[in-house]
Amino acid sequence: MPFEIGMLTFGEITEDPLTGELPSPRTRVRETIEQAQLADEVGLDLFAVGEHHRSDFVGSAPTLLLAAAAEKTRNIRLTSAVTVLSSEDPVRVWEQFATLDLLSAGRAEIIAGRGSYTESFPLFGYDLADYADLFREKLDLLLAIPEQNPLTWTGTLRAPLADADIAPRADGDTIPIWVGVGGSPASAISTGRRGLPMAMALLLGRLRQHEGTAALYREAASHAGHDPSSMPISINAHGYVGRTSQGARDEMFPYFAKGMADNNHQRGQGMNLSRAAFDAQSSPSSGLLVGSSQEIIDKLMTYHEVYGLSRALLQMGFGGLPQKLHLETIERLGTEVAPVVRREVAARERTAAA
Repeated sequence: MPFEIGMLTFGEITEDPLTGELPSPRTRVRETIEQAQLADEVGLDLFAVGEHHRSDFVGSAPTLLLAAAAEKTRNIRLTSAVTVLSSEDPVRVWEQFATLDLLSAGRAEIIAGRGSYTESFPLFGYDLADYADLFREKLDLLLAIPEQNPLTWTGTLRAPLADADIAPRADGDTIPIWVGVGGSPASAISTGRRGLPMAMALLLGRLRQHEGTAALYREAASHAGHDPSSMPISINAHGYVGRTSQGARDEMFPYFAKGMADNNHQRGQGMNLSRAAFDAQSSPSSGLLVGSSQEIIDKLMTYHEVYGLSRALLQMGFGGLPQKLHLETIERLGTEVAPVVRREVAARERTAAA
């Protein structure tokens, strides 16, 4: 499998820690589309938008942002990161992404997840006590939709379907569906049993801390009759590509720290991240992908070696990074990092095959 590199955004509306300015939702929406356009121009493989239902994010309707991006791009694949499937209707999710697939000539993907931000559950009338059951049942339905039309389906938490005509269909055979996993062993095992691609969210901590999760995923896939060597794994991780190692850290830190404090999972309960802790997380053995282009190349190659990755999505603007810096790091990722990583991964895999 060729190695793919892309970017993701949550479209945070965060007060700039250096200027005190707060961008408007309109500004953030337009900047998001500009990011997608540049990511396409510099040859990145994927552009992803995360789903959040709070006023400090503009990504409550990712498919609308991705549809706008589809009209400004030509080659880049367009995906959610993630679609909070537990609080969505799978039929509506399919309809929206199938429409996106038609708009983009077959470039749509779905990363479905349970959701680590939980505002959408009470917002749409779901009980958090059903958190796991909702996801399992809705994923079953989402996976059934491309397989059969009309569709008859019965569950326990959603009304049944009887010969339902679900349209439109995908531009091609289907739409790739990945499962977002936050490190939960049970989630990894379930995803492996289903034979679905797994997108792991690697935030802070040791680079190798989820080795066991990846091993469980592949073991479960093998026991279910799937070929583990053909099972793609992706990471979604925070990062920043600077001109220099120190410059990257200096530019990313104030915004990343602000994002961790203001935009974290629970309002008012964000993390107070010190500069020393941030620098520790930027070391070769830790998870953050921040530094010069060569540092990012080296760490992505380490990630590939440890997890057998086929894809990496970098969230490089968390905390409201100014658009100028965001565009610069997207360009470096596409022109300086991605070509080298693709070439080195291909060479490594040819050597392993031989």
